[in-house]
Amino acid sequence: METTLALIALFSLSLALGGMVFFAAVVAPMVFTKLPFEHAGRFIRALFPNYYLWVLACSAAAAVALFPLANEAAGIMAASAGLTFWLRQVLMIRINRASDLAQAGDAAAKREFDRMHRLSVLANLVQMLAIAAVLAMFGAG
Repeated sequence: METTLALIALFSLSLALGGMVFFAAVVAPMVFTKLPFEHAGRFIRALFPNYYLWVLACSAAAAVALFPLANEAAGIMAASAGLTFWLRQVLMIRINRASDLAQAGDAAAKREFDRMHRLSVLANLVQMLAIAAVLAMFGAG
């Protein structure tokens, strides 16, 4: 049973980190360099709910699998899942609203969009580092 849980945890961690790195390093830059800005923004906006569901599902699966094996690692992954839920259900909605207002010419909304976007990027970076640390810690053990 422990071997099965360990494999599920490692697989989920790898999928989460791999998906996040691929999105940040390949998908987002390519979309914004290959598509006109207005189309790129709409495409990324449509992609983000699925991106967050992917990270949420992988993080939650890893947390559940890790719980009987490594409580600290499970707690980190549960926190990652919780953060992803908040990013998807709260921050993403606020970012989209601010983006719409900014595109309509609202300068205050543009500043708010920039601030929230930086927060989302920082949150994703922290998640990637945390997942990588759990993967390294649990994978080495």
